[in-house]
Amino acid sequence: MLQQAVILVGGVGRRLGERTAATPKALLEVAGSPFLDYLLDELTRYGCFERVLLLAGHLGDQIAQRYHGKHWRTSIVEVVQEPAPLGTAGALRNATSRLDPEFLLLNGDSLFDCNLLDLAAAPLGSETLVRMALQHEHLGNRYRRMEIEGGRIVRFLPPAAASRGPISAGIYAMSRQVLDGIDGAPCSLEDAVLPRLAERRLIEARTYQGYFIDIGVPADLDRAQVELPRALRRPAVFFDRDGVLNEDTGYVHRSEDVRWISGAREAIKLCNDNGYLVFVVTNQAGVARGLYGVDAVERLHAWMNARLAETGAHVDEFRYCPFHQEGSVAQFRRASDRRKPAPGMLLDCMRAWPVDRSRSLLIGDKATDIAAAEAAGVAGHLFLGGDLAEFVAGRIVKRPPAP
Repeated sequence: MLQQAVILVGGVGRRLGERTAATPKALLEVAGSPFLDYLLDELTRYGCFERVLLLAGHLGDQIAQRYHGKHWRTSIVEVVQEPAPLGTAGALRNATSRLDPEFLLLNGDSLFDCNLLDLAAAPLGSETLVRMALQHEHLGNRYRRMEIEGGRIVRFLPPAAASRGPISAGIYAMSRQVLDGIDGAPCSLEDAVLPRLAERRLIEARTYQGYFIDIGVPADLDRAQVELPRALRRPAVFFDRDGVLNEDTGYVHRSEDVRWISGAREAIKLCNDNGYLVFVVTNQAGVARGLYGVDAVERLHAWMNARLAETGAHVDEFRYCPFHQEGSVAQFRRASDRRKPAPGMLLDCMRAWPVDRSRSLLIGDKATDIAAAEAAGVAGHLFLGGDLAEFVAGRIVKRPPAP
């Protein structure tokens, strides 16, 4: 599992004219926030990229001042500034000593709504130095397209060569070995390095559906002002935990006691792949009853997300309620509007995340779960056993498969 993400934020942005004369392209505002903030929000919600490295160039001091040393959710952000314009490949080569053997690479001027863990979960190896995310269909002749054979990119086409077909989404799972082929600077990853790797069939293609925006030209930057916030306002699936994701054997709080429900991990990945936010909302009265502490709950949830990541899945946030009116621990002995059937945990998620309530749903195994969903204004579905992935597949809106 990749633990480092690298974002290229060094471009001058000449096509944007005066807009980038005093502001780095990645810091241009989109609907009131720097574009790079959106990228970091998307990246860090997966919870597995512990380190984010920003490779800065043009006006890089502004990037460093805003982000270097900052924590973004559970990730630490660092900035490396190039001493002179080095190109995208040269910027990577300049940061070689800071790179993991394998890392996730993103362009700092584009955003693609796809499941990053599907791209990053599996190791690469000697036969695949790059695993590349493609947007399945983007009309126009601005982007380079590629020929694909047997799941491998074999040739990059010039931008004007075709007006249809998959384009690079600017996201790559990459081996540091790629840098061995960079022998000078400035050097372009897209124009010089990747085409050579394609000729050797060392680039695996992964094609996805999903919203894509590149702010590199004025028209698209202007379009992003309206489109991007709307695209990132997603439906959510709220899962109860015990009895839905894992068997309810009574006050489960240790990883060795978890027995996954059939299809549970696949169900969460299905939600991730189709653009849903995923939350777990669970009553944990065992804390109030003194059977275990909140630290045990949080350790277990971290363990669950780590196991999910191995299959390319993740939970955006775990919410739990440790309170109960009949608890034996004074600190947690009280009523709470976050204990289901009250809707507090769901409402907390909706306040903290860009949730489209009208398209959201909850899956639970008790009447209290359904009551909480109704009180929060989302559809509730009662799961009484079987394969959870099959259950979820019939209740979410799936993106059409990429060709």
